[in-house]
Amino acid sequence: MISAGDLRKGTTFEQDGQVYTVVDFLHVKPGKGAAFVRTKLRNVITGSVTDTTFNPSAKLQEAVIERKEMQYLYSDGELYYFMDQETFEQIPLEYAKVQEAIKFLKENMFAIIKFYKGEAFSVEAPNFVELQVTHTEPGVKGNTATNVLKPATLETGAVVSVPIFVNQGETIRVDTRSGEYMERV
Repeated sequence: MISAGDLRKGTTFEQDGQVYTVVDFLHVKPGKGAAFVRTKLRNVITGSVTDTTFNPSAKLQEAVIERKEMQYLYSDGELYYFMDQETFEQIPLEYAKVQEAIKFLKENMFAIIKFYKGEAFSVEAPNFVELQVTHTEPGVKGNTATNVLKPATLETGAVVSVPIFVNQGETIRVDTRSGEYMERV
C-alpha cells in the first residue's frame, strides 16, 4: 500500500479494479482547510486521462508492473514493433502507448516496455540518447549576450531547443525525460 501523499510521476496503482499511472501531480496546502493531492491519471488499459484529488493520507494498492528491455524494430505507420531480446518475440504497440518515447527512438534502439498482467501499456526511452540534427536555422552573429536557444529538428522528428552554436548535421545528446539538450557529441 502506498499513501496518496507519496504519489509521484510514473507511479502505478490499482483503484476500483482499474490500473492507473500518475501523469502529473500537485500537492496542495491551502491556507484554510486540509491539504490534498491533485493528480492527472492515465488508465493503463484504456489510455483515458482523468483528474482526481486524494486526501494525502489515503492508501492505494500499488500495482505490480513488469519492466522488460526490448529493441525497437520499425513502424508500419500505425503500429510500432518491439522485439524481446531473449525470446525474439515481436510485439506491436499502437501510438497511444509509445507517444512519449517514440520521438527519441531510432530503429534498433533499446527501450523499456512496461507490462501489467502480461499486457504492454507503456514505453520508456533511455534517459539519454544521441541524435543527429536534421534541421536548424543558422546562428546569427552578435546574438550571444545571453544563453540564446533556437529550435532544432532531430532525425526522429522531435524538436528540441539547442544553443545557437549547434548546426545542422551535428550529433547531440538529449535528456529524454525532459526533452532538453545536454551537449554536442
